[in-house]
Amino acid sequence: MERPEVVLENSDAVYDFYRDHQQNLLKSRAAYWLLGRRYRPRISYAPGARERLRELISQKRPLLIAVNHLSQLDPYTVAAAAWYSALRPVIGRTRVLAKDELFLEPKLRARIDMMGGIPVFRGKDHGLRAVNAAGQRMIDICAERMARGDGVAVFPEGTCNDVDPAQVQAVGTGIGHIAFRAKKLGADPVLVSLGLSYGPRVDPRVEPTKEEAKSASFYFGVPVPELPTKPAEITRIVRDELQTALDGAVKAY
Repeated sequence: MERPEVVLENSDAVYDFYRDHQQNLLKSRAAYWLLGRRYRPRISYAPGARERLRELISQKRPLLIAVNHLSQLDPYTVAAAAWYSALRPVIGRTRVLAKDELFLEPKLRARIDMMGGIPVFRGKDHGLRAVNAAGQRMIDICAERMARGDGVAVFPEGTCNDVDPAQVQAVGTGIGHIAFRAKKLGADPVLVSLGLSYGPRVDPRVEPTKEEAKSASFYFGVPVPELPTKPAEITRIVRDELQTALDGAVKAY
């Protein structure tokens, strides 16, 4: 299927494409390896988290990975963390939600597609009413992918945190609806919270430099294998677990 232009007016064709898009596995793993070599983040785990995560991955449970969002460099440092962590086996089987503007420039889109990207049309960019139908379709596509065994990685704050990098900001309900709809399709998703810190910053509105990004600290919370049945309850658990993971990342920095 030909790659459609990623614009809101074309969202039906966009999600028809990303319902089944699969990147080249060897090239994807090579890209994650290269980012791992470039950034070399520090990885730590809550007690028992690494062993539990490996166990759940071996059971082929789909992962719903929640990461706090600090910088435009986060997708690259998170990819590096995936390569050096217990997530390495699911590289190529994880969809990564990314804002639609990243899919406009062809070379950047090729990189995002290689990482398993799925576009998100955000209300802050296009207006809440305008993106409602596309947002519902995106959630359905993510749920379908999880029902087929893929993981989904989300920055549930929806935008970079330029207020307080040590505190998770408001979490959108989309992640709760993804898990809820995946469960309705027969999937049994596992919540994996991944805290990210670039260390103390004088002004959180200023992006970290690439050198600062190379010192990123990641902390895995204990996976949550049993999620509630209501989207709002799932969202609350995501917020609480992600804050715990972020606390761990800040402490480990």
